[in-house]
Amino acid sequence: MKYGYARVSTWSQDLTAQITALTKEGCDSIYDEKFTGTKTDRPQFNKLLSVLKEGDTLVVTKLDRFARTTADGIKTVKELFERGVKVHILNMGLIENTPTGRLILNVMLSFAEFERDMIVERTQEGKAIAKQRDDFREGRPRKHSKKQVEHALKLLKNHTYKEVEQLTGITKRTLIRRKNEQTAKMMD
Repeated sequence: MKYGYARVSTWSQDLTAQITALTKEGCDSIYDEKFTGTKTDRPQFNKLLSVLKEGDTLVVTKLDRFARTTADGIKTVKELFERGVKVHILNMGLIENTPTGRLILNVMLSFAEFERDMIVERTQEGKAIAKQRDDFREGRPRKHSKKQVEHALKLLKNHTYKEVEQLTGITKRTLIRRKNEQTAKMMD
């Protein structure tokens, strides 16, 4: 049997392209999940590994979908080979349990890990540069401008939170947070 595995790292990412490719490849069953690849304890992947048996084929679109580190990938593929399971990486081809196949796998896994490490390094460098700016703020950008919030807080003097929320679209929770921030600034 052919089993497909699709994974994205965050809830906001989409699995459609991977699932389409796995379906096109003729997978009989597809396991998918939205779970970070940095963790080895991925529920759907573990469930898939438990059902694979001799003669089955594991299909993934890219190597980094099931292994983020070289060591983890080699260990997983080696275990699958020992159980008689074939591994097919769509952008590489069928990985064979031969010296050449294992060499290619090791090289590709090393490149995948290197690429991930470079992304992390570039992200950290960008963050370090951004932190040097006076207006740097950790986290997601604010949805409402400073003027919008100030206007909404002024409205609170004559209106309820519910009324201000309806007028401005700024939630009560956000208004309370911004009001508390203003109070804290005044006390400094």
